[in-house]
Amino acid sequence: MTDQPPAELTPDQVVGEMPNYFLADKAGSTSASILFDLSGQHAGKRFITIADGKATSGQGEVENPNLTFIVDSVDFVKIFTGGLDGIGERIIRTLVENLDKSDRGSLVTLTRSAPTHDRSETLLREFIDREITGRLAAMLDTPDAALRASMVNVQMLGLVVARYIMRIEPIASAPVDELVSRFGPLVQHCLTG
Repeated sequence: MTDQPPAELTPDQVVGEMPNYFLADKAGSTSASILFDLSGQHAGKRFITIADGKATSGQGEVENPNLTFIVDSVDFVKIFTGGLDGIGERIIRTLVENLDKSDRGSLVTLTRSAPTHDRSETLLREFIDREITGRLAAMLDTPDAALRASMVNVQMLGLVVARYIMRIEPIASAPVDELVSRFGPLVQHCLTG
């Protein structure tokens, strides 16, 4: 993102850089907004909006976000700048904690409706491609980076479906730390194994 060490980056810098990684050709006609509701040292709300083939970011609220991430500001910076060491656990912890706090937010709604609703399928696929696959693949220095990142998507979607949509036990009621300790290494292996 910048030449500064990750420990010195702030959430404002991370969010401010996000439009620079936006892939207009992948976004197509997508219009969406993502709200980052951060707590802790750098508490506050930041957002990124996608419309008309452009991405913009800023501080404050955004009306009716398509996705809201509720996370500690220090963890937020680590997610985007922490490198590959321990990224599997960071991804799973962030996913589960956010969905648990948001009472099965818009990501679950999109995942649930995607098989029967074309617009939901498009939004979910474009979000995954842009925000997860693209970012993870960029971190890897391997010819199969896109495949490895896509394998992470499979793990994440499987967990979302099992825990929040189908409510399959014991996954549905498992503590966050248990899921992190079991799924984190799987995600890590997909990326670096």
